[in-house]
Amino acid sequence: MKILAIRIENLASLDGSTKINFAEEPLCSAGIFAITGPTGAGKSTILDALCLALYARTPRYRNAENGVDIADVRGSTIKQDDVRGILRDGTASGYAEVDFVGIDGVAYRSGWSVRRARNKAEGNLQPYEMNLTNLDANQRLPGKKQNCWRK
Repeated sequence: MKILAIRIENLASLDGSTKINFAEEPLCSAGIFAITGPTGAGKSTILDALCLALYARTPRYRNAENGVDIADVRGSTIKQDDVRGILRDGTASGYAEVDFVGIDGVAYRSGWSVRRARNKAEGNLQPYEMNLTNLDANQRLPGKKQNCWRK
């Protein structure tokens, strides 16, 4: 797999939209690069977004204690290992998308998204959604998330 681009919106420390395009300069000819920055800048969130878009899970949340409740909006709670908790506080929706070339040589876009009820920041978290698109054919692949992603 060759990663072409990562797009992130309202996840963890990354406010608004962020795009990293590996097919454009300076990254396309870099060969190797480092993700650097101060604490809280979003380095781990970039890696989380990559994992979310491809697998709907991240090592950071997978390794969290699953019996621990954490506060959410309006007095509700979610489990500490619930990946929907990556949605940035005070936002109504967020997503992670990754464009990549698969081992079959075809370009795809894999996406993960989450939103709150009524698209309001104080709404309850809704189930996350996943999608997979064949970019070469401009065709969204049908099926439910379990048809496209293996656990």
